[in-house]
Amino acid sequence: MEIVRIREDFRRWDELLALILSSFAYMDGIIDPPSSAHRLTLASLAQKARDEIAFAAIENGRIAGCIFCRPEPGFLYIGKLAIAPASQGKGIGRRLLSVAEGIAREKGLPALRLETRIELTTNHATFARWGFARTAENSHPGFTRITSIEMQKRLI
Repeated sequence: MEIVRIREDFRRWDELLALILSSFAYMDGIIDPPSSAHRLTLASLAQKARDEIAFAAIENGRIAGCIFCRPEPGFLYIGKLAIAPASQGKGIGRRLLSVAEGIAREKGLPALRLETRIELTTNHATFARWGFARTAENSHPGFTRITSIEMQKRLI
């Protein structure tokens, strides 16, 4: 497997979008509000890659995973970490997060930060195994209940 930076010359937007949608599909009917992945288009995904630092995991010529990273004051925010359903459990998520840790260190950022939905307790457990700790609870606009949690991984 190879991890590659998604740059201006990337031409596999349809495959990348399909990967994200397929890896987030299990959330449908479980989380409310629905995932922002449903609002992605080929154009908005390409713009997201230009605005952020994105990587794809390539396995046997196919995109098996991706991660989008955005520097913030004191953190590298991790978003749209997605692994193809058939490729889950092979360590691809850990490899992508390792790349993100390297980016954070290069930028002098002491921690990774991500958000995951309150209903996705298996995600909470996975991120905890990977060194993340729950740091906040949040509500999406229009909701009075907690809809997501923030988790951070200190790097220093």
